[in-house]
Amino acid sequence: MNGSNHQFNLFEDGTEDRIRALEQRVEMQEDEISLLKSSMADILRRLSDAESMQYKSSNFVRKPVPVKSHFTPLPSRPALDSHSSPRQRPAAPPPPSPSTRRRSSSSSSRAPSTSSPDVKANGSYGDMRRAGSSENLFSRNGKRASFGKSPRRPPTPSYFKEPSYNAEESTVRIYLKGRPVVLHCPSALDGSYDVSKSLEAPEKKLKLDWVYGYRGKDCRSNLYILPTGEMVYFVAAVVVLYDPKEGLQRHYLGHNDDVKCLAIHPDKLKIATGQVAGLELDGKEFKGKTVSSKPRHPHIRVWDAVSLNTLHVIGMGEFNRSISCINFSKIDGGVHLCAIDDSNDHVLTLWDWEKEAKIAKSKSSKDQVVACEFNPHSEELQIVSCGKNHILFWKLDESGNLVKKQGLFEKHPKPKFVLCLGFTKSGVPISADSNGNIQVWATDGLRKIDRLITDANESAILSMCVMRDGSIITGGKDSKLIKWDEDYNKTAECDVLDLNSGGIRTVASGNGDTLLIGTKKNSILCGSMQSGFETIVNGHVEELWGLAAHPTKPQFVSGAYDKTLVMWDATLHKAIWTKSLEDPIQSAEFYPLDDGPVVAVAMATGRWLVLDSDTGELVTVHTDGCEQHDVVTYSQDGSFLAIGSHDNNIYVYAVTENGRKYQKQGKCVGHSSFITHVDWSVDGNYLQSNSGDYEILYWDARTCKQVTSTSSMRDVEWATSTCALNFNTFGVWPEGADGTDVNSVCRSHDSAYLATGDDFGKVHLFKYPCNKPKASSSKHSGHSSHVTCVRFLADDGTLISTGGQDCGILQWNIV
Repeated sequence: MNGSNHQFNLFEDGTEDRIRALEQRVEMQEDEISLLKSSMADILRRLSDAESMQYKSSNFVRKPVPVKSHFTPLPSRPALDSHSSPRQRPAAPPPPSPSTRRRSSSSSSRAPSTSSPDVKANGSYGDMRRAGSSENLFSRNGKRASFGKSPRRPPTPSYFKEPSYNAEESTVRIYLKGRPVVLHCPSALDGSYDVSKSLEAPEKKLKLDWVYGYRGKDCRSNLYILPTGEMVYFVAAVVVLYDPKEGLQRHYLGHNDDVKCLAIHPDKLKIATGQVAGLELDGKEFKGKTVSSKPRHPHIRVWDAVSLNTLHVIGMGEFNRSISCINFSKIDGGVHLCAIDDSNDHVLTLWDWEKEAKIAKSKSSKDQVVACEFNPHSEELQIVSCGKNHILFWKLDESGNLVKKQGLFEKHPKPKFVLCLGFTKSGVPISADSNGNIQVWATDGLRKIDRLITDANESAILSMCVMRDGSIITGGKDSKLIKWDEDYNKTAECDVLDLNSGGIRTVASGNGDTLLIGTKKNSILCGSMQSGFETIVNGHVEELWGLAAHPTKPQFVSGAYDKTLVMWDATLHKAIWTKSLEDPIQSAEFYPLDDGPVVAVAMATGRWLVLDSDTGELVTVHTDGCEQHDVVTYSQDGSFLAIGSHDNNIYVYAVTENGRKYQKQGKCVGHSSFITHVDWSVDGNYLQSNSGDYEILYWDARTCKQVTSTSSMRDVEWATSTCALNFNTFGVWPEGADGTDVNSVCRSHDSAYLATGDDFGKVHLFKYPCNKPKASSSKHSGHSSHVTCVRFLADDGTLISTGGQDCGILQWNIV
C-alpha cells in the first residue's frame, strides 16, 4: 500500500510538471497570436491612413504619415516580447527595473551618482539632463525623467494639420504628429456641431493651496527658519514658507524651473533663490503656430519674505547651467551675494545684488562644488568654498579680482569630498568631510589645518550648524546628530531618524534648542536632541506616477518608484499612514463604494495589490505579466476592475466582497502599443482605452472582446473621463502636439471642468466637454518636471497634481 502511494505521489508530481509546462507553452502561443494580431492591426491602419491621404483637399495634404521612432512597426524579436515593450522580458524573476522603461527619442537622463556615496553629480536632475548623461530613465508613456523639458526637435510644418469635421459621418479628424485620429460625435450634436468655433477658458482658476514634499535628496543648506516661525524650503519650482504651529503655507512662485539653492539675508526679511536652466516654448511662429523653444536662463531672484514680491533678478544670461550655491555676506550687512555656477569650471561670481551688478568672477574648480559661504566674522571679504577633492579660500584683492588659495591637507588624509562648512564665533573656518572627520583651519593665512578631529562620525558628515552659544551640531549620513562644545569635545549624541527618513542632509537652528533636520529622503523633522524629533514634512524620493482620490473623503493616496505608498489628508495636510512595498508603484485607484474600504495599487513589475484604505494592511496580491501596469480603475458599481498594462493588454477582474475578492474575467487584446488610459461606461458594460500610438479602442467588458463598430459607441455615457483621446477631451491637445505632451486628464465629478497635466510642468483647467480644437484654459505653474497625474477630490473644489521627477505633490483650490 505504501509502495502504491509512493508511485501515485511520483505520478502526481510528474503530472503537475507536465501541466505547468503545457500551460507555459499555451501562454507563449497566446503571446505570439497577440503579437501577430497587433502587427496586422497596425498594418491595416497604416494602409487605411495611406489611402485616405491620396485625396488632396483643403483639409488633407498628401504626405507620408510620420511614425514615432520608438514604435516598432513589425515584430523583429522573440515571440515573448510584447509589441511595444521597451525592454526584453527576463527569463526568470526578478522582474525588470523601472529604470529601463521606454521614453521618446528625445528623452533625457537621470543624474548618475558620483563616486561619493552621498553626492549626486552636479546635484540636479535637470543639470544632468543638460549634461547629456547616457543613463536614460524611462517611464509610463515615453516621458523624459527630468526636471522641466529637454530640448526637442521643433515640430515640422507637416505636423500642423487643422482638425476637420465630416458632417455625413459625424466624425472629427484630428492629427497627432501627423497621424490622423478619427472621433465620433454624439448623436445629440448632429447638425449643430461646428469645429471652427472656439471654446473659452473657464471663469474659475486654480490657486495653489499646499505643497507636499521637500527637496533634500540632492540639495543642501536649503532649510531655514524665519523670526516669524516660518520654515523656508523648496520643492520643484516653488519656495515654501510653512508655519507648522498655525498649519499655514505661503508660496513664492517667481521661478519657472527647478529651484536649486536658497540663502537668507542677515535682516531675515529678504531671501535669495537660484534656479537651473531649462527650455520653454517661445513666441516664434510658423504660419501662426509655435514651432521652436527658447532657453530658461539660470538666474537668482531676491524677493521679500513678507510680501513675496520679487525685488531683483540677478545674472540673467550670465550663468551656464544651474546655480548650485548662493550666500549673502554678513559683516557688511548683506551688501554682497556670491554664487557658484554649476558649469564645467564651477565659476564663482560676486554681486552687488541691489544694483544687480557683477563685481568679479573666477573659475573655481573642475570638480563639483557643494558649499560656498562668506566668513560672517572676518573684517575683509572672505569666502570659503568646498567640494570634491578641494577646499578653497577666496579674497577680493585691491584690483577687484577674486583670488583663490587651495587649502592644504599636508600630512593629514585628504578626503574625497569636503561636504560642509561652518565658522566659529571668532571667525575660524571649520569643515567636515566624507570620511567623518572635522578640520579646524588656521586663521593666519597659511591655509593649513590647525586641528583635525578624526572619526568624529562613523560615516560622512553632510551638514554642520553653529549654534548661538558657540556649540556645533553635525549631522551624518548614518542619521546621527552629534553636539560639540567650543573646544570640539563631544557633549551629546543621538540617532534621530527612526522613521525611515534617510540620512541627514541639512541641520538648521530654530528657537532655543529646537532643530530642523532635512533628510536625503525628502522629509523634514523638528525637535531637539533632548526631547526627540518628529516628521512634519513627508515627501517622495523617486519618480512619482501613482495618484488616486478617495471617493467620499478629502483624502488621496500617492505612490512612487521609491516603493512608498502614502495616504494623505487634504484638510490636515499631513500623512495618515505610510506603507513600504516591495516594488516601484505605478498607479492606484480606490474602490468606489461603501466609503472606499480598499485601494488597488499597481506596480511597475506586473504585480498589483489591494490594501485596506484605513490601515494600509494588505488584502490580496495578484500578478499579470511582468510589465508595469500604467492604469488601474474600478467600474462605477464596483463590480469590475480593469488593469491597463505596458504589455498592450487590459486585464479585467470581477470584484466581490466589498472589493476584497477578485476573480479574473478575461484579457482585452488588440492594442498595438502600451495602454495609457482606461475609462468605464456608467453601466459597467464597456471600456474605452488609449494607447501609446494614439489609438482609441472600445471593449465589451463582459466578454473582453473589442467592439469594432466605433460609431455604435458614440452615445455611451462614461463614468470617468481620463482618456486623453476621445471626443469630449481632444481639445486639450495643443497645436503640433506629439502625442505624449498630455500625460493625464481628469473630469470633475459634476462634469463642469476638465483638468490636465502636461509635459511642460503645467496644470490646465478647461471647460467640460472640451470638444473644440485649440480650447482655451487657465494655465498654472509650480511643477518643474512633467506632470504625471491630476485628480479632483470628492468635493470638486480641490485638485491634486503630481510631478514626475520633481517628486512634488501640489494641492490646488478652484476659485
